[in-house]
Amino acid sequence: MTTSRARGQRSSALSITAIIVALLVGGAIGAFVTRALTHSATGNGHPTGGSTTTTAVPGTTTSTTPAPTLSVISVAPANGTNGVAANSPVTITFSAALSKSSPLPTITPTTAGSWHASGAELTFTPSTDFAPLSEVALSVPGGRTGIAGALGGQLSQTVTEQFRIANGSVARLQQLLSLLDYSPLAWKPVGTPVEASDTAGQLAALYHPPAGRYSWRNRGWPALLRAKFQPGVDSVFTQGLIMSFQADHGLIPNGRVDAALWTALLGAYAANSRNEGGYNFALANKATPESLTIFHDGRVVLRSPANTGIAGSPTADGTFPVFTRLRQQVMKGTNPNGSRYADLVQYIAYFNGNDAVHYMDRADYGIPQSLGCVELPLTDAARAWPYLAYGTLVMVIH
Repeated sequence: MTTSRARGQRSSALSITAIIVALLVGGAIGAFVTRALTHSATGNGHPTGGSTTTTAVPGTTTSTTPAPTLSVISVAPANGTNGVAANSPVTITFSAALSKSSPLPTITPTTAGSWHASGAELTFTPSTDFAPLSEVALSVPGGRTGIAGALGGQLSQTVTEQFRIANGSVARLQQLLSLLDYSPLAWKPVGTPVEASDTAGQLAALYHPPAGRYSWRNRGWPALLRAKFQPGVDSVFTQGLIMSFQADHGLIPNGRVDAALWTALLGAYAANSRNEGGYNFALANKATPESLTIFHDGRVVLRSPANTGIAGSPTADGTFPVFTRLRQQVMKGTNPNGSRYADLVQYIAYFNGNDAVHYMDRADYGIPQSLGCVELPLTDAARAWPYLAYGTLVMVIH
């Protein structure tokens, strides 16, 4: 009986030990299984697309960690910036590193270049310049198919920003207008010229114009006009050239330098679309007897008696480009004595506010009679009008 009880006690002790071992082994297996399931769900050990990580450690409770959110911290150049360098890189800083499979942002207008990721930064480096004054739009895609972080967070919504590129060089503007025969001056580069078909080279030249030399195409231009041209200076001389080009290429002839002008200039140069109308210049002289002289390609094509403004409403001295042309018009206004007038005039070319060169029926010409306009006899006005094209400079002297 004693021996039997001893065996029973040993059997009980073995049973307790077996239970403890089983519990310990079972816990380890449970932890292993949990870890295996977690690894299978994430693939590389990181949560994806907003999933959560679940871990179980023997002897602890289960915890859930949400994927980190992803946001845009900054963009350079900043939204709304003007005067950005034409080859400036675009850098986006995120709140976390990006997934290698994440889609890339888009840039409009499309330009050649490359994207590079470094940690939480994504940078686009253009390989060609943006066009002057172009509005560059950056779109960073968000949502389910948008930018994703390396740890699984996603950009919740698309981020869009814009900035404007700096203006091009006045010197290059003058060079292109000369190359396209809109200027009375010819320009030739020093050294190897930039080929018209070299888009990248032409864009770069807009900001860094090549060296060259100017020469007047004809010797018959008066010294008063020659003195108006200054290389690299935005003056009324250059404004007149711009207006002439704009009128020929479907742009508003306002003399303004904008993105559309640069695009049209590069297009015309690439297509070798040159001016065929020559260059015109008008000189109104208030010295008695008053006159208007018109030059075309360096020679006088018209010299006519003219009337300018009376003492109470004189024609202003200065140099002005023609900005509006009308075949005929009823001009209405108020005389200095308070009376009203409504006169039918013809062959009209406005050059300074309400002042225009036009035909006006007068008994004689060559003395001050107008309210600021330059009045011509009918035959001379008809001859002058074709030369008074958009951008033609009208210089008034006394």
